[in-house]
Amino acid sequence: MFTGEYRHTVDGKGRLAVPVKFRAQLDPGSMVSGWLDDCLAIHPKAGWDALAAKVAALPITDPQSRRFQRFVFSQAVEAEMDRQGRLLLPAFLRESIGLGTDAVVVGSRDHAEIWAPDRWDAYRRALDDPQELAKAFEGLGI
Repeated sequence: MFTGEYRHTVDGKGRLAVPVKFRAQLDPGSMVSGWLDDCLAIHPKAGWDALAAKVAALPITDPQSRRFQRFVFSQAVEAEMDRQGRLLLPAFLRESIGLGTDAVVVGSRDHAEIWAPDRWDAYRRALDDPQELAKAFEGLGI
């Protein structure tokens, strides 16, 4: 399970250190892709395969299904870590979320997310209002 919030730098080559707690979960075949809410997602192989199976089951005649498929899979790259536990994030992925020299890596249960710090901080502040948060979660059955 991916949990926590970690702040790291992105070096001049576009490499981001993966939090130590997350490294063991990222096996060969793990993927980085564009994701919802203007961030990137790091999926372990099993999670990526499960997502791909769900998408494959969607009707190809549905425009929203095709749109989601194109959004996620056209921006996906294999998440290969070097010996220092860094991921190389291609420029097109960094640019797609406005990622500069700093990044926030957050756990999101079955995957990790990579955010530009200003966007994460704004998103996180929106979670600080307990009334709004309760209203947003009202229909989830939790």
